[in-house]
Amino acid sequence: MWSYYNTLRYFIEFSYNGKNYFGYQIQPDAISVQEELEKALSTILREEIKTTGAGRTDTGVHAKKIFAHFDTEQEINDQLTRKLNSFLPPDISIKRIFPVKDDFHARFDATYRTYEYYISLEKNPFTQESAWQHWKRGLDIEAMNEACKILFEYEDFTSFAKLKTDNKTNICQIYKAEWEQNGSELKFTVSANRFLRNMVRAIVGTMVEIGTGKLKPEDLRRVIEDKNRNAAGTSAPGHGLYLVDVGYDFT
Repeated sequence: MWSYYNTLRYFIEFSYNGKNYFGYQIQPDAISVQEELEKALSTILREEIKTTGAGRTDTGVHAKKIFAHFDTEQEINDQLTRKLNSFLPPDISIKRIFPVKDDFHARFDATYRTYEYYISLEKNPFTQESAWQHWKRGLDIEAMNEACKILFEYEDFTSFAKLKTDNKTNICQIYKAEWEQNGSELKFTVSANRFLRNMVRAIVGTMVEIGTGKLKPEDLRRVIEDKNRNAAGTSAPGHGLYLVDVGYDFT
C-alpha cells in the first residue's frame, strides 16, 4: 500500500527543444514535455509518476537546463538516466537524476532562473527555428542596453504579464539584464528570482521597439508604471527563447 513516509524524492536535470511542445506543463488536448516525461518514468518504474517542474515554459520555448522533481517508493540507480533517454523522444534529453530531501521543491526552492533570447540580424536559413529573424530593420543595441538598466528600478512587472493568469503577485526581482552582439547574432540574458508567464517575451518585444526607435529607452518607465499589458510591445516569438539555468541551494 502506498505510504507518503516510504517515498523518496528525486530531482531530474534535463533539456528539451520546445518546437513540438505546448510548453512544459500538461494541458488538455496538447502535447507537453511533462506528459512525455511522466509517461516514460511511469513505464520504466512501473508505477504512476507525477513530476513538478521548475517552471512552465510557453509553447515553442526551449530549455537548455531545467529541473523537475518526482516521488517514488523505489531507490533509483544510475541506469535510470540511460533508460529514460532511450524511452524519450530525441528532443528531450536527461542529464542526471539525483536524490534530494523529501521536502525539496523544484519550483518553490529555486533561487533564480536565467533566460536567453536570440535574435538573428541577418537572414539565416540555419536559425529559422532557433532565433527571431529580425533582419529587415536594424537595432540600436546601445539604446536597448540603456533600457535594461531601467528594469532594475522596478519590481512590479504587471505590464509584461500574460493577461488572465492565476498569478498571486506580479512582483519579481531582476538580477541581470543585458544585450550582447556576436557577429550577426544578438543575445539577451535576463536573470530573476521568478518570472511571470510571457514576461521575457514581452520584455524582448518592448526592447525591440526601443531598438528600432519606436520607443525611447526612458519610455520603458512609463510602460512599466502603467501596469497594463497593452502598454508594452508585442511578445517576441517563442522559438528564440531558452531557459538556460535554474539555481538551488542543495546544501
